[in-house]
Amino acid sequence: MRKVLLLGLGRWGLNHLRNLRSLPVELYVSEVTSERLDPARRLGVPESRLSADYRRFIPEVDAAVVVTPAPSHAPLCQELLEAGKDVFVEKPLAFAAADARRLAELADRKRRILQVGHILRFDPASEWLRHAISTGAFGSVRILRANFSGFKRPREDGGVMFADAVHMVDLFHYLLGQPPARVSGFTQDFLRRGMDDASFVSLEYENSHSVTWATAETNYFLPGKSRELTVVGSEMTAVCDFTEARHKLRTFAHQHVREGTTFKAVHGERQDLESSPEEPLFAELRAFVDSLRTRETPRADGWSGYEAVRVIEAALESAKTGRTVALNSSSHQAG
Repeated sequence: MRKVLLLGLGRWGLNHLRNLRSLPVELYVSEVTSERLDPARRLGVPESRLSADYRRFIPEVDAAVVVTPAPSHAPLCQELLEAGKDVFVEKPLAFAAADARRLAELADRKRRILQVGHILRFDPASEWLRHAISTGAFGSVRILRANFSGFKRPREDGGVMFADAVHMVDLFHYLLGQPPARVSGFTQDFLRRGMDDASFVSLEYENSHSVTWATAETNYFLPGKSRELTVVGSEMTAVCDFTEARHKLRTFAHQHVREGTTFKAVHGERQDLESSPEEPLFAELRAFVDSLRTRETPRADGWSGYEAVRVIEAALESAKTGRTVALNSSSHQAG
């Protein structure tokens, strides 16, 4: 049984704790104070495996799960990888593409597993969409439109682009299997905190026969909770609501049909599809634990983390300069 160190018991870290307790690992936990380790104590983690000093456990464990404030992700990953540990780290991998690339390269050089918490890759609905796109069910994919917003407490460890837009940017990459050619970004700091709390990202993807336009809206202000993706193709459209447990996907066989010199809109059949109710966080942590044994490259590896960071970095540059940023193709294509 692998020994895994969980770093961080904040709001999201508690969810990691709950799921890791259901997996076949010997769990160690660290937080900045002994009092903040109480949730782990209540779940039965032995006192000998709890500490406010995470470095105490590094020689003992095989791997670490990093769920700490975002600015600490890159330095902690570097320390753990250099110590020869496999690492799962919540997104973003880093706040600069150069730092993210160095971590992906370090993991490769050390032959260590580096998995980034791009959780939407592990939603069954995302897998269905990826398969449908790759097999041509959508025809030519024209538009990806995402909304990741809702009224909630603004994060204090980074702007909304790195906190939330990164989810959808990575999902676009996962679904299309390539990075965008051009990136445009728009941000606002309505709360005057010195970081973005509303953003809009526009991406253009190119292939040999068409262009796909992808957009993602994120903010902390709209009522409710939106985690929605629409995929518009020439043959089919799908709407995915990630907040639903089972009935996330609806497809529409709508098409525009030419009539002489004009087009008419033909409404096709609607289908409601059922997805597995498995919790995506459990699925991605299970995949990480499996990779510790198999040594297989994770679905969301360090290079996928790098690709997401470099797109967000470009979007923030675009928002600052008012210009579209062209991206060079990466030598690594995160699948």
